[in-house]
Amino acid sequence: MRKILIVLLPLLLAACVDDSASYYADGPVGNHALTIHRAQKHFWSSDSRVELIMQRLPDCIRRIELTEMPADDVEIELLSGGDNVWTLRAGDEMWQVETQTCTQYPDVKGNGGELMGVFRQDGGKFVYEAAVIETVPAQ
Repeated sequence: MRKILIVLLPLLLAACVDDSASYYADGPVGNHALTIHRAQKHFWSSDSRVELIMQRLPDCIRRIELTEMPADDVEIELLSGGDNVWTLRAGDEMWQVETQTCTQYPDVKGNGGELMGVFRQDGGKFVYEAAVIETVPAQ
């Protein structure tokens, strides 16, 4: 019986989601980043815990639990309000953080700012896709 359980354990864990995607505010340096992490608690559950890991090294690193969402339907927009203020939006839910002092605001102020990109699943992998900024040709 024990051998059967050992053989079946990897199959049970294979259905679990545990991945992340990052936006690097300082480009390839990587000292200033916002990472969305999604993790499925149990293989039989369709929901995953979604959390934000914000860092601006060496002054700020913090993990904030945001919400629970269907594992295959995590889609979160990232907006920049300037001055290291970031807004995350998933449907009707919004969260606002500031990476200068590593704080989460209790209420979202303003409209969130400029859309920077979206955290979403793409081909079975969780990714960050930068927003396409359209430029108006000069006349």
